[in-house]
Amino acid sequence: MKRTLHLASSALLVALSGVALPCLAETTSSTERTALMADGCANCHGTDGRLVGSVPTIAGRPAAVLEARLLAFKHDEASDATIMDRIAKGFTDDELAVLAEHFSAIDPEEADDTGDTEPQQQE
Repeated sequence: MKRTLHLASSALLVALSGVALPCLAETTSSTERTALMADGCANCHGTDGRLVGSVPTIAGRPAAVLEARLLAFKHDEASDATIMDRIAKGFTDDELAVLAEHFSAIDPEEADDTGDTEPQQQE
């Protein structure tokens, strides 16, 4: 009896977790999730996509341009990819669209955390 009760309660917990876990995931802020995804871009593109150097500045570029470029990287349609083709494959198409919107909304002229204020020439 005790084993049956334990199995029943375990089954109930598993069933409830199937309902509860997606609800918990939805409560995570999409802004926080976007910021977390965008943090990985800082390694090459700088804080908020404003790095001045050999890697293109992505802050302030039109979302449609960024999204098309990211999708081209992901689907092996960009012949000039260095590492972006491999990075883009780690995201869904929807996540790439969210990242494009995120970076397009950033003012490329505004100073970032490193104090750089000069925008880089855009592609």
